Parts: sequence; C-alpha cells; structure tokens
Amino acid sequence: MEGYVHGLEWTTKQLFVYPNEFIYWSIQIVMYPLMTGLVAGAFVLSSLYHVFGQKDLKDMAKFALVFSLALLFGAPIPLMLHLQHWNRGFYIFFTPHFTSAISAFGIVFLSYMLIVIAEVWFVYRLFFIEQARALKGKEGLWNRFRWLLYSVWTLGAWDTSEKAQEVDHKAIKVLAGIGVPVAMFLHGYAGFIFGSVKANALWMTPLMPVIFIMSAIVSGVALCILTYIIIMEYKKHVKKKERAKARGIDATYEELRGAEVDVIRKTSRYLVAFMIAAFTLELLDLIFRGYTAVKNWEILRQVIYHRDFINIFVKQYLIGNILPFILLLWPRLTIRRAALATALVLFGVFMMRYNVVIGGQSFSLTFAGFMEYNLPIIPHNIETYKEGLFGALTTGALPFIFFYFINKVLPCVPEVVHVTGQAGMAESVLNLKRQAK
Repeated sequence: MEGYVHGLEWTTKQLFVYPNEFIYWSIQIVMYPLMTGLVAGAFVLSSLYHVFGQKDLKDMAKFALVFSLALLFGAPIPLMLHLQHWNRGFYIFFTPHFTSAISAFGIVFLSYMLIVIAEVWFVYRLFFIEQARALKGKEGLWNRFRWLLYSVWTLGAWDTSEKAQEVDHKAIKVLAGIGVPVAMFLHGYAGFIFGSVKANALWMTPLMPVIFIMSAIVSGVALCILTYIIIMEYKKHVKKKERAKARGIDATYEELRGAEVDVIRKTSRYLVAFMIAAFTLELLDLIFRGYTAVKNWEILRQVIYHRDFINIFVKQYLIGNILPFILLLWPRLTIRRAALATALVLFGVFMMRYNVVIGGQSFSLTFAGFMEYNLPIIPHNIETYKEGLFGALTTGALPFIFFYFINKVLPCVPEVVHVTGQAGMAESVLNLKRQAK
C-alpha cells in the first residue's frame, strides 16, 4: 500500500513526539499475550489433577485440557493478523535459530502443541477404541466416517487391558509434568520480549516474564471456570425444556445438576491463590519502580499515576482484582457470583496486557510528548478491521468455535443428570398431582 504508515489511523500525538513515532503494536498485540496466557493457564489447571493429584479437580481436568487445545489453535492468530506479511511467519519453523527470541518461540510453540496433542490422545485412547467398535458395521455415511476417524485415531493401539490403561495413566502424568514448564516458558516468552526491550522504561524489568506467567495462570483458570459454568447452565436449561416437553411437567433447576457448586468452589480456591501471587508481583514491581526512581521515572510516573490512572488503578486493580477477590472469598459462593467474579478477573488480565502493550508506547522517546491509542470501532479498510474492535472480537471468538467442533469428537463436557433424593421425591409428588388431576 503506497504511502501507508502503520499506526497513523489510530495514533493521536500530544506535545513533542518524533515524526516517525506511532502506536505500532495495537489491539492484536494485546490479544496475543492474552491468548497464549489462556493456553498456559488452562493447561496448568488440568495438570493440577494429572501431576499433583488434586482429585477435587478431576471433573474440571479433562475439560481444561481439551479447552487448552482449542485455545492453542487460536493463540497465534492475533500475531498472524498483525503481521503485514503473515505468510512469512512459517519461516521460523524451517530456519530455527536459538539466538532469536521469535524463532525460539516457534520451536517452543510447536513442541508444546505436540505435548498437548499426545496427552489428549492418551486421555481419549479408550474412548477412540469404544467408539470405533460401536460404530463398526453401522450404515450411513456419517457413521462410516466417524468409524474411520476413530479407527485411525487409535493408531493401532487396541489393547484395553488394565496394564495398558496403567501405561496410559503414566504417560499422561509424564506428559503433563513436561508440559507445565513448557507452558510456563511459552507464555513467559511474551514477558521476556517486553522485558528485554532496553529502550522502553516501562517494559524493562526482570519481573515482566514472571508477572506474565502468573497472570496467565489466573486468566486460564478463570476462563475455564466461566466457560464451564456457561456451557453447563445452558445444557441445564435445554434439559429442563426437554423434560418438561416429554413428561408434561416443569422440572425445576434444583432437580437438574448443571455446573456443580462444589466443583466451582474447589476450582475457585486455586484461582484465589494464583490471584494473590499475581497481584503481589504486580504491586512489588510498581513499588520497586517508585523506590529505585531511575532516570526515566518522571515520565513513568506521569503515565502510571496520571494519564493511565483509571486504566491501571481503577479498571485493572480495583475492578479486575480487588472486586472479584472479594466476590470469590465471600462465604457460600454461588454459581452466579463465581461467573461474575471470573468475568471481572478476565477483564483485569486484559487490562493488564493493555496497560503494558499500549501504555508502554504511550510516551515518546523524547520524554516530552505522549501518544494515545484510538481503537478503530467501525472498520473502513482491512487494516482498521484487523487492528480494531472487530479484529479483536474475531480472534477472541475463534477458540470457542474451535472448542465447539473439537468437543464434538472429543467430548469433555459432563452430561446434565437428574438429581435423586429430595429432588426426585419432589418430582414424584408432582407426577402424582398431575395424575390426580
């Protein structure tokens, strides 16, 4: 595009700014570390059961693992959309170079993807065998396709003995154990990229990779909880309608088990622990900057405590950290309160990424001028679409689309079942009353 300057359409300059300075890294570079963090966080949540034996997370572990796979496919998309020549992004896999941070990331990303796919295969190997045997000989093109698909996915390993299952469990534990540090490195790389930029006073800190890793775990766990709640409550609503239509009675929500409160409460405890660690590191970094007061502190102080005060202290810390922390620790945690709290946590992590990426570019290298990022809302060309609101929404929605199709062949969401006991007695009473009428 002749005469086009990347960043010109969404950058507003104030005071003394160099002519060639713009907000080059826009919303897609905010979404990129956010997406990779969600991948790492979801995988860590599943590993708490597979590696560390936290049995109270068993119901959430399989869901988090498959969800991590879906997020993994969507993680590089923001970077691909941001690149002017995205087709060249694949070169790093063919010309690896360990002295390049970008090339090293490509190697780590590919290795992590293979680890996740291998772990998913061992988790679902028995399921593949069961489905292949159940579909064998059934008529219909769709059934034959599914039989062929599951048969191929068994990779010829048809053994279902206890010894074979023990081997599967050991392999899962080993892969999960290897995957945890690789997942940490996968997202720590994003913090490493920012923290190693010596020319930027806001990014240059050795704590940046650690802060990114901890906030990544927080965001991944929060997204798994929120997505699990939404899916299970939706299935619960659909099941309620089906039961009402089939039996002529209106089954109450209490009679159907959707997102179990116990599972959500147990998972939320781990979320709170990771939130404390992430919030402490962020405050430590902020206090350390103020205490050391390096030569660039004056411009940083203006950005942190004045220009970005609302974004940092109100949106990120108050709304995205303190408020959900109170909601999660309040006694008798409910499904709705957990959903609200995790949504606020995700907002807080997004604002942390936004404040780092955009805030780090908001001051000029002259230290006497500032730049503001104006998010393009209505796109009028391909660039304002990619680097605007709709581009961010697209990259954010794609992992859920991937998860929808992956869940069709690798089911990981528990079924909604009818609760027995008092609820069952209540339904029996309703049936007797209906028959009496």
